[in-house]
Formats: sequence, structure tokens, C-alpha cells
Amino acid sequence: MPRLPEYLKRPIIDTEKTKTVRRILKTKCLNTVCEGARCPNKSECYSSNTATFLIMGNVCTRNCRYCNISPARPEPLDAEEPLHVAEAVKELGLKYAVITSVTRDDLADGGAEHFKRCVDEIREITDAKVEILTPDFRGDKNALDTIIQASPDVFNHNIETVKSLFKTARPQGNYNTSLEVLKYIKDNSSIITKSGLMVGLGETIDEIQETFADLRHAGVDIITVGQYIQPSKAHLEVAKYYTPEEFEGLKELARKAGFKNYQISPLVRSSYQAMQSWQDCILK
Repeated sequence: MPRLPEYLKRPIIDTEKTKTVRRILKTKCLNTVCEGARCPNKSECYSSNTATFLIMGNVCTRNCRYCNISPARPEPLDAEEPLHVAEAVKELGLKYAVITSVTRDDLADGGAEHFKRCVDEIREITDAKVEILTPDFRGDKNALDTIIQASPDVFNHNIETVKSLFKTARPQGNYNTSLEVLKYIKDNSSIITKSGLMVGLGETIDEIQETFADLRHAGVDIITVGQYIQPSKAHLEVAKYYTPEEFEGLKELARKAGFKNYQISPLVRSSYQAMQSWQDCILK
């Protein structure tokens, strides 16, 4: 695998705070996308007493070629998981919790009710704001209605890449379905919507600009953009490492597209500075 540019490297940080987060997650038998997807910001987030909870197991029914989470037949849902997530949010003293999941195409509602239960449990015992990062639920409007009933503070569904690369990177996904999911939530609720994509898979600047326009047309308020980093040799190769200067150019494109908030830099991931993004949207 090619060597990472220096600006994409992060030191390993291990403090009492990071140990506390790991201890609480282990005690509650919880997964995090921080570990499962090998997020480069996990030490920074753990040091700030935060984590992105990964619900519904740690294996996925889809096989996206950029993702480090393994595809396999998942276990049945843990009925106690929503409560355990809420208890972890309380113990960590979080003011803002992010909940994501593996894709569960084996479930009739794709796990929408389980998401709702997590939101409900968190609000039952804490005052934390809640952001959820969901799969596409195969575009099922009944599942999306369940999400709307949960009324998270932010609904996030990642487009992940430009349209021309979907069949390569997300063979079981659909670009238009992802846009329709985001638009349905926006058209039928007052929930702040959010999406994100990786760069470095072979897309062009024109395609990024087109994707920004499509997301804004779907009503997306917040956009995140970061550099794709190959998890292993079995995953898609990096076609290009964008320079910090090129990321500044992408920020300008996002500003012109009209997003209320954007987090764009080499190591940005979906939930990076999530609370700050939400606060900026509220102020605007």
C-alpha cells in the first residue's frame, strides 16, 4: 500500500479519558464506528469523551468496497442495545450523541424501529442532542416515516461518492435512492439533514460539484468531505490524494453550493465536529 502523506497521519493518543470511553463501551457490550471503520480521529474524539455508536451488530449485509466493516450474516438484534447506548451516553456525559449502524437488509424495516428506540431511550434519561447516520433503508418510505417519528436533531445519510463511481464503490447502493431518502426526510419534517462523501476514488472536480448540487437540490443542510484512505489491500485503491490546498478549493465549492455548514479537510469523517455543525445550522 502507498505511504500516506504526512498531513494524513495522526499520532496514537492513549489517556485516562480514552481508557474511560473504551471501558464504558466494553461494559455495555457496544460497538463504535470509530473502531469498526478505523476512523483516524478516534483518539481525538475519545479524548473529548465522545464516540459514534455503531448499532445492530458489527457485520454488514452489504459489501461496499471502501469500507472496513466486514460483510457477513448478522446476528438477531439485541433488544437491550438501545438502553445500553443511552446509559453510555449518560455515563460519558455527552451533550451530543451520534448513532450509526451497519446496513441490515435482512430486517423488514432495515432497522428503522431500532434507531427510533435508541433515540427514545437517550431522550428518556439524558438531555443530549441526537444525530443519526443511517443506511438507505432501500428507500422504504414506511421506514423513513419511523425515522421522522423519532425526530432526531440531525438526520445523516452519506452519498459517499459521485454517481459514476457508485457501481464500483457501492455495488448494492443506488445514487438516486440516496438522494430520494434525503429529500423525503427534508420534505416531510423540519429535521436538519446531512450527507457526506469521500474524495480520492477517481472522481473529477466537475463530478464533485454536480454531487454538491444534487445534495442541495435534495435539501441537505450540512456536507462533510474527507480523503479516502484504503483500509487494506483488499479494498479499493486510492486514485488520488488531495492536497490541503485542493481541500480549500472544495470548501469554496461547498460555500457556493449553499450548504449551511460544511466540514471539509483531509481527515474529516461523517461525525467530525458534529455538534458544532448542528449549532451552526441552528444559528443560521
